[in-house]
Amino acid sequence: MSTSPPVLAVVGAGFSGVMTALHLLRRAQAVKVILIERRSPIGLGAAYATDDPVHRLNVRAGNMSAWPDRPDDFIDWLKARGLDIGPGDFATRGDYGRYLQSLLSALAEGQDSVGRLVIAPDEITAIEPAGRGWRLTCGMGRVIAADVVILALGNPPPRPPETIGPALETSNAFVADPWRWDPSELAEGRGPVLLLGSGLTMVDAALSLDRLAPHRPLISLSRRGLTPREHLGAPPCPLPAPPSSSLSPLEALAWLRAAADEHGWRTAIDALRPATQDMWRTWSLKRRAAFLRHARALWDVHRHRLSPEVAEHLDRMRTKGRLRVLAGKLVRADILEGGRAGLVWRPRGETDTWRLEADLVVNCTGPSADVERSTEPLIAGLAARRLIRADPLRLGLDVDLEHRVVRADGAPQPTLFAVGPITRGALWEINAVPDIRVQAAEVAAAALRALARPDG
Repeated sequence: MSTSPPVLAVVGAGFSGVMTALHLLRRAQAVKVILIERRSPIGLGAAYATDDPVHRLNVRAGNMSAWPDRPDDFIDWLKARGLDIGPGDFATRGDYGRYLQSLLSALAEGQDSVGRLVIAPDEITAIEPAGRGWRLTCGMGRVIAADVVILALGNPPPRPPETIGPALETSNAFVADPWRWDPSELAEGRGPVLLLGSGLTMVDAALSLDRLAPHRPLISLSRRGLTPREHLGAPPCPLPAPPSSSLSPLEALAWLRAAADEHGWRTAIDALRPATQDMWRTWSLKRRAAFLRHARALWDVHRHRLSPEVAEHLDRMRTKGRLRVLAGKLVRADILEGGRAGLVWRPRGETDTWRLEADLVVNCTGPSADVERSTEPLIAGLAARRLIRADPLRLGLDVDLEHRVVRADGAPQPTLFAVGPITRGALWEINAVPDIRVQAAEVAAAALRALARPDG
């Protein structure tokens, strides 16, 4: 008499979810993995679901292998398809999405995966405890029973700034989520497009608009007006030794300055990366909050850099006046008579306000990290049932050292895990492939251990 294998449900099929599912199947034979994704096609997530050739990875191809133990896997995949991308080059995000899909397809079509991997193109609207396992409700009402659930939800959509008036927010002159917006649908006109934010999301939107509507002036507005820096040359190999993870934020800053004086700031930051997660874990909440308040903006633009091709494109746009980057605070914004957006903003360091009008406002402010304020049905439902809580700094989900999701009462859920950017509060550096591929392997191992526990 045969018994059914335990079921592990992975919710989300971007990089985090795909790699966690692949590690589960790689590590265990007698399990069934259900990979659930609401977006189509499966396996791309928001980051790689683009065919725009100007959208490139911001990590060199040589460090983008999906497998920690096979560092040349992505490079070999590129070569096999005749793509002239070397280890120090920057592939398109579309090509990387196809690479991930090829990994998933190879496993799904393999003889060993028959009955072990189920790909479900659906949306999970609710997750509830069911005995020792979980009950997942799909968008069409179908129910999935699972022994373990892994949340691989990627970056949550941005929230509209509080200064956006309700009439503008619900109008055609406002794009709430640029990841769910097709720039080719931009209405005819010659008026400016305002991009709220000046980080990587703004860069993607600006590049697409420059290609699709080159006659439209673009304006980027953020508090500091900082844009991502660029990669320059190949990093030294080997990198300088990282600092001790016991350094305080001030000591880490002093180390960075000394290393930058000796090796250059790019090399200094790359050398610090291996220590960042452990360093973050040792800092008190007060120290973490101080870093976020005083150094986060500078860290982000130096840490998350642009490929040389993208940086050159952006520089051309700014030189030609196609893109203006403003530093200041948005005071208020609402719809004007005639359907345009009217905005009032205050330049950084000034007291007077200025006005500007735009045909369209695109919200490029980045993910809304506070899960307890989420409007996503799944997250909102889990929070309402007190099955999850925000981390203390409200950067994402609260998780423990085994990546188990923490309930509102502070106890970890034995069989509910999270992986990827939604765990930023615990790890800080968990947005790039080199970090997530390691975490995905750890989460898969922890989930399989949970199945083996008497209380799992």
